[in-house]
Amino acid sequence: MPLNGILREPNKCLALSLCLLLSMPMAAQQGNDAKSQQPAQNASAQAGAPGTSVPEIKPLPSPTSVDYSKPAPFFPNPVKIYTPRLVPLPSFTNSPRIQDLMHDGKIMLSLNDAIALALSDNLDLAIQRYNLPIADTDLLLTRAGGSPRGVNTGLVSGTPGGAGVGATGSQGSGAGGTSAGAGGAGAGASGLVLNTSGAGPQPDNFDPFLTSSLQIEHAVFPLSNSITTGTNQLQQNTATADFTFSQGFITGTSLSVGFNNNRQISNNRFNVLNPVLSSNFRATVRQHLLQGFGPGINGRFIVQAKNNKKITEEAFKLQVIVTVSQIQNLYWDLVNAYEDVKVKERSLALSQKTLGDNQKQVEIGTLAPIEIVRAQSTVSQNQQDLITSQTNLQLQQLLMKNAITRNLPNDSPIMQSDLVPTDTIEIPEKDDIPPVQDLIRQALTDRPDYIQAKINLKNSEIGIKGANNGLLPSIDLIGFYGASSQAGPTSLLSPNVCGNPGSNPAACTPVSDTGFGTAVGNLFNSTGPDKGVALTLSIPLRNRAAQSVQIRSQLEYRQAQLRIKQEENQIAITVRNDQFAVQQNRARVAAAQQARELAAKSLDAEQKKYALGASTYILVLQAQRDLAQAESNVVAAMTAYAKSRVALDQDTAQTLDRNNISLQDAVLGQVKTMPTVPGLKPYTPGQEIPPVEPVKPPQ
Repeated sequence: MPLNGILREPNKCLALSLCLLLSMPMAAQQGNDAKSQQPAQNASAQAGAPGTSVPEIKPLPSPTSVDYSKPAPFFPNPVKIYTPRLVPLPSFTNSPRIQDLMHDGKIMLSLNDAIALALSDNLDLAIQRYNLPIADTDLLLTRAGGSPRGVNTGLVSGTPGGAGVGATGSQGSGAGGTSAGAGGAGAGASGLVLNTSGAGPQPDNFDPFLTSSLQIEHAVFPLSNSITTGTNQLQQNTATADFTFSQGFITGTSLSVGFNNNRQISNNRFNVLNPVLSSNFRATVRQHLLQGFGPGINGRFIVQAKNNKKITEEAFKLQVIVTVSQIQNLYWDLVNAYEDVKVKERSLALSQKTLGDNQKQVEIGTLAPIEIVRAQSTVSQNQQDLITSQTNLQLQQLLMKNAITRNLPNDSPIMQSDLVPTDTIEIPEKDDIPPVQDLIRQALTDRPDYIQAKINLKNSEIGIKGANNGLLPSIDLIGFYGASSQAGPTSLLSPNVCGNPGSNPAACTPVSDTGFGTAVGNLFNSTGPDKGVALTLSIPLRNRAAQSVQIRSQLEYRQAQLRIKQEENQIAITVRNDQFAVQQNRARVAAAQQARELAAKSLDAEQKKYALGASTYILVLQAQRDLAQAESNVVAAMTAYAKSRVALDQDTAQTLDRNNISLQDAVLGQVKTMPTVPGLKPYTPGQEIPPVEPVKPPQ
């Protein structure tokens, strides 16, 4: 049929318009599927930033038995979706593993056991673990058409001790969180600085809604004349039952269906029908044509929520790495404290022996009495040093207990027991460290914080797409179809009814008795149709607000690209510095061992000379102090070497692989794969450590 013929047929024209309107969401879906691979359009092509590709991330298991990214099932209990879903209370019970380590009032703790206990009971990990299901709730929210609320993915650093590792974390902020901007915007003088995340048109609600209005009304209207109603006081009883169904779709389409019903009875003598039963419905379909068009725009929050879920998983991985590194540092601090106590005990015993020898020599007259006073002063100083070292040991025990337990009452057996380390560091003949370029490449591949920054850059690209779309005018194509009808029994009071006095036989209404079924049936027989097509247009003539948001989104994106490059440079410097620290601390251990050997031989020689009268007590005392300091230096050097290896593993993201730690076990808080830290050897505090071969300095 020619086009002008179609236009002359209103029904055919309306049908053609509705078919075109309903087919647009399908075409938009197919067209945007291909575009969804380039979420930022021109922004991605112009980015030019290094390292924007994100490696494939294996999803982590859920720490809870409930998947909060899915809604409550509608069947078999439809009411369940309207009732609160209760989250189980957190557990404050310690792992039974620590009870198995208690023997004779002491907790014999290996480094592997300490890490396993931390993976189960450390409160930093327990707090961070909740962020994983919180990210799932954002997925559920965005799938319903809402905007993501964000997740606090910063490091939780509430466990004291182990200084130097993970001390830069915070309780809340971070990539993908609610308090850090997409482009790294921070806090301003007047509070938080907002960013353009979420800019652009907001999608419709993807969840279907059914609303209704049920009403009964009785009204009395005094009238000044009775010409139109036949009475001076109009009385009406009205019952209304209206229903509306609405739902939005990811293509930018919305559907609304309204079904309205009304029953009215009155004493109006001129109403032909009394009561009057009225029904009407209208189905309206609206499609965005420019702003808000297509699944690429309306589904961008879902993509961002999925990216935030990945960011949260990487944040949890980073938390595990930092916590394990902190436990290792705490353990070496504990070993250091035990060793320091042993050094102070030997120094005190040596000074006490010297005091006893001096007292004997004063008694026989071979030594001046002033030497006894000097020896007593040395003993007092060494006693003070020993007390300081012992209290530091108690503090290190308390810090370790706090790090590996959830609950630590003052009267608990764990609190009352001594914590005894059973491992010490074993320095290998040669450090098996890859070349620094390989270490940097490994860090840029595996570091969770760097991966978080790259994923966050992807979210910024999606934000640019929303801001660009917000520049467009709003053009909507609307199609609707409906109908209206009336029914009811004929009012015998009306003069227009056939047979009543004064009725005109040529124009009277015959008596009939119809009901609600007739009113509803007439909606579908085209006796009272209501149909049409509309086009709405909204064009901002200056569009300054949208321009501001679009420009700012680009600026924030460029800023984020520079931050990525800056982070790459910082990672390279940190890894190089860690490698230098390992080499320096290895040389430090070798030098400290040689110095200890020299100090021991010097003290022995000075004591022999003093016994023969060829030396003075001051020289012997100095030699004792030199030996005590040399022994402390060896302990400090060994601890510094162990911590430098911990820092190197953390900064290259090799902590989990190197120590055989399962990330899935950390998520669930149940250790099935026992950690295995390399480079350990047995150690029992209070016993003499076997002689250690001198460490060779690095070439």
